Amino acid sequence: MAEQNPLYDETPRVELTPAAADLLRRLRATHGPLMFHQSGGCCDGSAPMCYPEGEFRTGGSDVLLAELHVEGVVEPVTFWMSRSQYEVWSHTRLIVDVVEGRGSGFSLEAPEGVRFLTRSRVVDA
Repeated sequence: MAEQNPLYDETPRVELTPAAADLLRRLRATHGPLMFHQSGGCCDGSAPMCYPEGEFRTGGSDVLLAELHVEGVVEPVTFWMSRSQYEVWSHTRLIVDVVEGRGSGFSLEAPEGVRFLTRSRVVDA
């Protein structure tokens, strides 16, 4: 199992915009429990990928940044990031938003005509 970020309990590192929370409620109704993974990889860059919970296998190279509580969703939505990406973004608060346009075909929102996007704000610098 991947390691949890030791700062997780002290400073929430991830938040959702109202639009992102609305989309998660719709995706949860269709796909069941959800998770995010942000790799910082090649395809969508700063776009977090949304999967059915457990579909993306996390491991020692991943950090659990948050368990997002979304009104209307029973279970928390976990938010994971690759450890190497976390080292670069550890000084930021991540804000998950939704923008128009298709993202990755791997992320659950792709057929909706929108995509999740991570914005960031420097904290504790």
